[in-house]
Amino acid sequence: MTIRHHLSDQLLMGYATGSLPEAFSLVVATHISMCDDCRARAESYDALGGAVIEEGYAAMSEQSLDACLARVAGLAPISARRRGRDGIFPAPLAEHIGGGPSAVRWRPLGLGAKQAILRVSDTGATVRLLSIPGGAAMPEHSHRGTELTLVLQGAFRDETDRFGPGDIEVADDNLEHTPVAEEGAVCICLAATEGKLRFNGLIPRLAQPFFRI
Repeated sequence: MTIRHHLSDQLLMGYATGSLPEAFSLVVATHISMCDDCRARAESYDALGGAVIEEGYAAMSEQSLDACLARVAGLAPISARRRGRDGIFPAPLAEHIGGGPSAVRWRPLGLGAKQAILRVSDTGATVRLLSIPGGAAMPEHSHRGTELTLVLQGAFRDETDRFGPGDIEVADDNLEHTPVAEEGAVCICLAATEGKLRFNGLIPRLAQPFFRI
């Protein structure tokens, strides 16, 4: 698998420091598990953070150790929490869902397209799985914030480029596009979105409240 589209340093640093919304963190963690390049860069930011703490630049309270040990004690055993790749779902996604594609509760969007909105603990962004048949197009839209779209299966094209398995598209409010799934395998993506999309067509705008996208 050749991955051509990677995460930015800003997103990797946000992931390393824990400052991203959970929805974005899930997409980043899933991409990192598929991409050697981004995983190596993420590990370098983790190492940098550890060095800063070692040098004493990060102040910690006297209760920090006790709090950390208490959290560790409350975690389930690793054997119960860790999941391997389940079909097309890498480990972070399979762990979050609690299984592979068969565990997903898909909801129709029309014309063969489906989505499944995943639960996250914060409200900073939403995250969903999208299943788009080959040759089908998403309605033309722009954004009200950042959107991360990770391809798990199949591929899609838009005005910027082609995105295949492992590729991640980082979109913002400057991008207006019409993603089209390539013919062949169903295109399945994991997408985290900050704010609602801006659809250009009347019908998608009317349906938007029902699809929560």
